Amino acid sequence: MPFTATVLTMFPEAFPGPLGVSLIGTAWREKGLWSLETVDIRAFSTDTRGFLDDTPAGGGPGAVLKADVVARAVDSLPGPTNPSRGRPLLYMSARGQPLTQARVKEWAKADGIVVLCGRFEGVDQRVLDARGFEEVSVGDAVLAGGEAAAMVAIESCVRLIPGVLGSGDSLSSESFEDGLLEHPQYTRPRTFEGLEIPEVLVSGDHKKVAKWREAQREETTRERRPDLWEAHLAKSQLKGAKPEEK
Repeated sequence: MPFTATVLTMFPEAFPGPLGVSLIGTAWREKGLWSLETVDIRAFSTDTRGFLDDTPAGGGPGAVLKADVVARAVDSLPGPTNPSRGRPLLYMSARGQPLTQARVKEWAKADGIVVLCGRFEGVDQRVLDARGFEEVSVGDAVLAGGEAAAMVAIESCVRLIPGVLGSGDSLSSESFEDGLLEHPQYTRPRTFEGLEIPEVLVSGDHKKVAKWREAQREETTRERRPDLWEAHLAKSQLKGAKPEEK
């Protein structure tokens, strides 16, 4: 059975979106390496008007998705280990733990993931706790809903499935794989608007190219993500091979 991404959303029409194009889309529609399914949360409202939400307990603006409605949507998923069939349950939330490549690798090893997309002020905490959802954030910004964030989580997993991107070699030197960000990339033409490709990259000296790329990765990480750089330094010190200070 292929890796299956199940999305619980008020707006199933938002999918597949970017998940349906390029290599990711081909791996789904033509190769069958993974599958995508959506569950419309609105179908599980018992309110005659179809309401899914109510005012926040304790007062305040906005509305909160009701626990019983979300629970019925989750519990509708088939399988003997209902509701998740053993798959990680993710709730996309600005207050969640940051999405990391390490977590993505773990999720990609499962049979798939179940992703809950919130709206309004969020989801009643009780259903998140009762069903064992892991709250996940894709960045320090607030979105109108969880659909865009769900696509990020799904794509990050699906691209790790063997055969989706063609060559597994392209994954080994990416950002976060070893704690550093990726080096800059260049291609033809050699000169663009007066800017040249760095000479070392066209020198033909593979050792010099590798050394340059590693130096660029360290410099970029140090400047843009000091948190990752500090972690990399600490890890390197434990191994007895401290990177050169810049």
